[in-house]
Amino acid sequence: MKRTILLLLALYLTSATSFSQTKKTAIDKKVSELLSKMTIEEKVGQMTQMTVTGFEVKGQAGVFDMVKLREGIQNYHIGSILNVPNPGAPTIQKWKEVLTTINNEANKTRLKIPVLYGIDAIHGSSYTAGATLFPQQIGIAATFNTDIAKRGAEISAYETRASSIPWVFSPDLDLPRNPSWSRMWESFGEDAYLSSQMGVAMVEGFEGKDVGSKYNVASCMKHYIGYGSTTTGKDRTPSIIPERVLRQFDLTIYQAAIKAGAKSIMVSSGEINGTPVHASKHLITTILKNELGFSGVVVTDWKDIIYLYTRHKVAENNRDAVKKAVLAGIDMSMVPEDYSFYTDLLDLVAKGEVPMSRIDDAVSRILRMKFEVNLFESNSADLKDYPKFGSQEFIDVAYNAAAESITLLKNKAAILPLSKTEKILVTGPTANSMKYLNGGWSYNWQGENSEKYAAYKFKIPEAVENKIGKTNVFYTAGADLEKEDDAEILKAVALAQDASKIILCLGEKNYTETPGDISNLYLSQPQIKLALALSKLNKPIVLILNEGRPRIISDFEDKMEAVLQCYLPGNEGARALVDILYGEVNPSGRLPYNYPRYTNSLEKYNRKYTESLGDEEQNNDAQYQKSYSPQYEFGTGLSYTSFEYSNLTVDKSQISHSDSVTVTIDVTNTGKRAGKEAVLLYLSDKVASITPEVKALKRFEKISLAPNETKKVTFTLNQKDLQFVGEDLKWIAEDGTFTIQIGNQTKDFILK
Repeated sequence: MKRTILLLLALYLTSATSFSQTKKTAIDKKVSELLSKMTIEEKVGQMTQMTVTGFEVKGQAGVFDMVKLREGIQNYHIGSILNVPNPGAPTIQKWKEVLTTINNEANKTRLKIPVLYGIDAIHGSSYTAGATLFPQQIGIAATFNTDIAKRGAEISAYETRASSIPWVFSPDLDLPRNPSWSRMWESFGEDAYLSSQMGVAMVEGFEGKDVGSKYNVASCMKHYIGYGSTTTGKDRTPSIIPERVLRQFDLTIYQAAIKAGAKSIMVSSGEINGTPVHASKHLITTILKNELGFSGVVVTDWKDIIYLYTRHKVAENNRDAVKKAVLAGIDMSMVPEDYSFYTDLLDLVAKGEVPMSRIDDAVSRILRMKFEVNLFESNSADLKDYPKFGSQEFIDVAYNAAAESITLLKNKAAILPLSKTEKILVTGPTANSMKYLNGGWSYNWQGENSEKYAAYKFKIPEAVENKIGKTNVFYTAGADLEKEDDAEILKAVALAQDASKIILCLGEKNYTETPGDISNLYLSQPQIKLALALSKLNKPIVLILNEGRPRIISDFEDKMEAVLQCYLPGNEGARALVDILYGEVNPSGRLPYNYPRYTNSLEKYNRKYTESLGDEEQNNDAQYQKSYSPQYEFGTGLSYTSFEYSNLTVDKSQISHSDSVTVTIDVTNTGKRAGKEAVLLYLSDKVASITPEVKALKRFEKISLAPNETKKVTFTLNQKDLQFVGEDLKWIAEDGTFTIQIGNQTKDFILK
């Protein structure tokens, strides 16, 4: 029987592979035939992407100027449009009108090539009114649950297709090395393995088994590469990253997503070692296209070819910039507000400075993706096919994602969960705001419209009132995020007199990209003043952090009885948070980054040994501060129950360079509540020719345990897990001892 099942499975896999190959061959044939019919003008037009706002009637939000639209599609043959019409977040009905208008115009062209529409669906179909908004990526990372990442992407794809849009600029695979970077919350945190696993889950969720399905979309990995590693921490500023480091960490994330089938990739706006990535043939063509075999579309970020000469100063003018970028391997230019790319590239081809082979390669990739997403057959949604849009089923998934992301960092004397009979003061500048729960890329670029579009969702004070009754809740803002207001602090202090406990909500405004740049990683001064003033009352304070990056709280953290990190939990965040505060949900999130204690102590968890000098410092007669002392370490996350790790086993004490290692561990819920635990496996290479990391995450699994229940968790490590990139830029595993750590358990094995 078992043999029969295996044979049937093999036949199914062979059949599926054969079908996939047949479909690919058919698409390649269509691409080749269509390409052979195209003029150079039509080809260059396909490489041109414009913003939808450039085609609107001036002063009339969301209304097309048909003369401009006709010019773009008929005269310039544009292949793609992006962005959201003014004033933002159309309904699915309005989106259908927008896409129908665009594609009706495209159908009047000689070859009737449809326009590919792309959108920033960052945490749900976030530019569509009524769509389901999930936690931002940093919160999804904190769940340590790839099923949540995948399911969220599936729902985002469904609701984006319901908006008649087949292409999303997600997931974000940046690996941030500076916590002050304004796009940290768009990433999966500081670990390359966690990021790669979450990225794969999202790509699979977006694209499914058939990206051309009416319920799937093409994904766009971003921002290739090194974007999150700015030395200053400011957006779009230079990075210095040795290629060895780039290959060992950053590149592995993209490699995993490419293997998962991601159809497109967006290039980083930054520069690495003095070379803007948009101008780097080494990174885009040699490594991405040739070495990694990426066959999808390479698209620029906003205006980034133009910026090669206006900002980076590596090109003399726009024409020179276009030449550099296209020869580097760019397939599509997010121009996005004029036709300079089109006119300059036409001239470059005419004068032989850019070969037709490069143009044909780029256009073939673009046409292939259009065929893959089934754009030639169906380019606007039949709204009857999407009955679950914004449904309770989808909202429940977003709620669960928020609940599993929220991370309990401190719970002194088990102050949490709270009692429903106590009077509570809810205060702090982030408490009463939907835009602070959602962050940027929510209904519009900076997320300013969340108050309007998510007005029917609970904010934190409302969620507490709904839980324990209005008469038990006092609320005042207590402080502004930026402006100092002593009168407001005094008001909060006065209200606190009648409360048993204080829920203090601190964090950041909504932002992304350059508007989110900061010069001080500490929480703002008005918030620190509020926290210190309330702490003098000697009443228990539960600190709620609602922030996109870890803002330093060491000035007052010791005066807080409990600390919860919410990140940017989305529309269902307040409900999930309050259910955790009152014990109806057991927290299970874990930090996806080190939370720094000081601005000049920003070491990552997978630091080198020289970054951890402490009691073993050789100068024992000297006074010094420990090098490594984060406020909370990567992977920190408390629960209302307790988990015990035992019986760590490794199936081999010594392995060869062709062996894998099977690791098992028993995890027991020793408390009185059911709970979820993210089981993290770290590996340490004890000695290596390139200084090894203290530890590196290699596997994780989220499990659920009832009280007194034990589960055996099994992991398999392969040879790649033991390797690092050497000076010759090749992966290598060296003989020696490796240590596995899971919880408080460790075990060694030898590679020989």
